[in-house]
Amino acid sequence: MTRPSRFDILFEPVRIGPVTARNRFFQVPHCNGMGRAFPSPMAAMRGVKAEGGWGVVSTEQCDVHHSGNHQRELRLWDERDIPYLARATGLIHEHGALAAVELVHNGSHVANLESRTVPIAPSLRLTRGINPVTARAMDKSDIRDARRWYRTAAVNARRAGFDIIYVYAGHGMTLPVHFLSRRHNHRTDEYGGSLENRARFLRELVEDAKEAVGDTCAVAIRFGVDGLADSRDGSRDEGRDVVEMLAELPDLWDVNLSDFDDDGVTARFGDEGHQEKYVRFVKSVTTKPVVGVGRFTSPDTMVSMVRGGTLDLIGAARPSIADPFLPRKIEEGRFDDIRECVGCNICVAGDRSGVPMRCTQNPTMGEEWRRGWHPEYIPPKDTDDTVLVVGGGPAGLEAARALGQRGYDVMLADRGRQLGGRVARECLLPGLGTWARVSEWRLGQLRRMRNVQLLPDNDITAEMVLQAEASLVAVATGATWRADGIGRYHSEAIPGLEEVPVYTPDDVMDSRLPSGRVVLFDDDHYYMGGVIAERLVEQGCEVTFVTPESLVSAYTQLTAEQRKVQRRILRTCAAVHTSTALARTEPGTAHLACVFTGRETAVAADAVVLTTGMVPRDELYQELARRGEAELGAAGIRRVVRLGDCLGPGIIAAAVHSGHLFARTLDTALTDRAPYRRENVEPGWDLPLPPDGEGLWAPGDVLS
Repeated sequence: MTRPSRFDILFEPVRIGPVTARNRFFQVPHCNGMGRAFPSPMAAMRGVKAEGGWGVVSTEQCDVHHSGNHQRELRLWDERDIPYLARATGLIHEHGALAAVELVHNGSHVANLESRTVPIAPSLRLTRGINPVTARAMDKSDIRDARRWYRTAAVNARRAGFDIIYVYAGHGMTLPVHFLSRRHNHRTDEYGGSLENRARFLRELVEDAKEAVGDTCAVAIRFGVDGLADSRDGSRDEGRDVVEMLAELPDLWDVNLSDFDDDGVTARFGDEGHQEKYVRFVKSVTTKPVVGVGRFTSPDTMVSMVRGGTLDLIGAARPSIADPFLPRKIEEGRFDDIRECVGCNICVAGDRSGVPMRCTQNPTMGEEWRRGWHPEYIPPKDTDDTVLVVGGGPAGLEAARALGQRGYDVMLADRGRQLGGRVARECLLPGLGTWARVSEWRLGQLRRMRNVQLLPDNDITAEMVLQAEASLVAVATGATWRADGIGRYHSEAIPGLEEVPVYTPDDVMDSRLPSGRVVLFDDDHYYMGGVIAERLVEQGCEVTFVTPESLVSAYTQLTAEQRKVQRRILRTCAAVHTSTALARTEPGTAHLACVFTGRETAVAADAVVLTTGMVPRDELYQELARRGEAELGAAGIRRVVRLGDCLGPGIIAAAVHSGHLFARTLDTALTDRAPYRRENVEPGWDLPLPPDGEGLWAPGDVLS
């Protein structure tokens, strides 16, 4: 395919100080849950990005010293941290991309629980969060030390092979931005008071880095342009002033919004390119190249950012996760193959959970090294199986797509006329429209495969399976929401539900809606309770939102949207009861109970909506299992498996991963062997067997 000439501008090289990016695609720093704990997966993931055509591939934040110790990200405290970082830069350079590192000291943003070092800050300040830790005020020697730590880290970064050295002053979480902020900086010396004084530390860090490595490496500032106002005292935001003051100092400006909940806003609360109005001023005050983000997935939007004078480089974190090969697909004119980010932030949730991140759209994310999965390539088929996939939801669609890519003959059947399963239903709920991309992209790929048959409007029975002439059967028939209230809080059905009209998310998505005064009991804690509440309010219901957790939609803390969710629910619902359970119901009344004291409160309820848990819709699988191996074998079926929610209800990303795993392995059964590589059992990392022969280390034993 040939790309239209209007996209050629995206593939122009861009000079960044002493180095040149091969194109305008810039994977900005993003966390990933791997970091120094899982350095091999981290390096492989970055290498795949470079292979996919990104001109610049950045790390996540990289600590410069143990006094600013983030527990799960990278570190560059001294030369001993160089080897694993060099492994990442080697893989990035192998594919012609520049490697960037984001140097950081977290100041009072961290409590240093690992290093147990007292945190430091411009002025005395309690650390972020609830840890009972106070950051001490830095004196002049501390400032000199911090400058030395950054400079040493910059030199070691160059030794590790990095081409661009970041001084990270964004997201309200780093020492340089703490110096800039009036909220954090109450000093009266030359590092406090005026903006020129408060910017001194950042200026010195950039100057030190340029002096140390500026002849061979570019030096960049990452800065949140809106984070220097204190709404409590009505002070003016000085973000633009900082950019104007330091305009020509760095080789590159990486600009974004300071609050990560806004910078990495989910599609539920922000559209593609939502940051443009905040950052467009930067190019008017500096001659240096500017990179910015906005969950860019449309090539036309990218072009408009460059031609409109907002950005020189198209920054991306989440779109590069959903499709590491996005630049190459644009370059080759393969626009229909782009796997667009849906903006759900399940990638952020993985990092915040301290595990290798996952992606709803890209099931290979985090598995590049662990399982050897590649986002574009998959081994050709190695058996003569014909596969029947029953269920056209996210698991079934992904299984059929990946199996078809391998070359297997596949039949995908679903009882509905519209393929997509839960995705086709959930994308119609408030704020979830982009989630349709999960099914749309897969259906687009499947319709081009001659070896895959799509069979909607087919309610498959066990007898039909036996007659299908398939040797492998994958049952991906999804799950249904419970109507008895059993979930995390209640292990038995809620008493009295037979006395009031009871609805579930399935009912609401099927347009069977309650009316009047509705009590919504959310024991799921992710997005469903909140979006169902919004839909009910839109339909004129008076909603009382009840949850056993202390926050509304508590899991969304991990997806960086909880504050926005809770604000919206507080504004739209008639009442919100946290730390409260639905205890029992009777006609016209719901009895709520405090989860700590059991004290009950009665509220009016014309209906109850339960968002508690799901039950697999696995009747077909169970019927086939009852037929036994002999009958299945006589029909030529050698294996029947469950996929996605039919195997274990969960999030859409888990369903997609389940389908992809089956396509790669042709099985989903548990085995005694770990299903992926682990860092500590790779060659050279094996530990000797315990010397006492009993499986325990005896006192005094030393690992060599």
